[in-house]
Amino acid sequence: MKKLEKIKRLYLFVDTINAFCRVGAMSDSKVLETVPNLLTLINIALKDDEGQIGFIKDWHTLGCREFDRYPVHSLADTIESEVIEELKPYEKDALVYQKNSTSAIFAKGFMKDIKRLRQIEQIIIAGWCTDICDMNLAIPLQNYFDETDKRVDIIIPTNAVDTYDSFNHNKNEYNEMAFKLMEQAGIKLVRRYERR
Repeated sequence: MKKLEKIKRLYLFVDTINAFCRVGAMSDSKVLETVPNLLTLINIALKDDEGQIGFIKDWHTLGCREFDRYPVHSLADTIESEVIEELKPYEKDALVYQKNSTSAIFAKGFMKDIKRLRQIEQIIIAGWCTDICDMNLAIPLQNYFDETDKRVDIIIPTNAVDTYDSFNHNKNEYNEMAFKLMEQAGIKLVRRYERR
């Protein structure tokens, strides 16, 4: 793992865990269509001498406050909270954060590490769910860098994010709504991420 102070690009994979694609009340196998694009992004990150991969994982205990609004999901130390098998091999050399809310900003150690990224130029956010955990990470991060007058591009490759479909949650509608809100907040949307 690289020294945080030297990293220029941070590749964050949000909730690419079994709970959102293979197992449990909030899983939707359609999000797995993004896996080839996630792997392409992983390969870009692995070749980036000034980049670092990070995984953010939903990690809940029974009775947590979030379950007042969402079904029980991503219970700690279960298969639901594990990174999907396609990305699992890359977890061992990555930064890993466990979150108990829809925003990784409050995950233990996350903002402490963000503040140590003295040379950071880009944070690339991929994974699931676009309108919930991706957006609740991207916008507060943008707000933080605005507050501290630091020029850091928060980038969302739209081919590497997705959300779930359900009777009261149309994935296309919620993806588009999230893209609009993030773009208005200053997040850079790209079709696919390419190193400049």
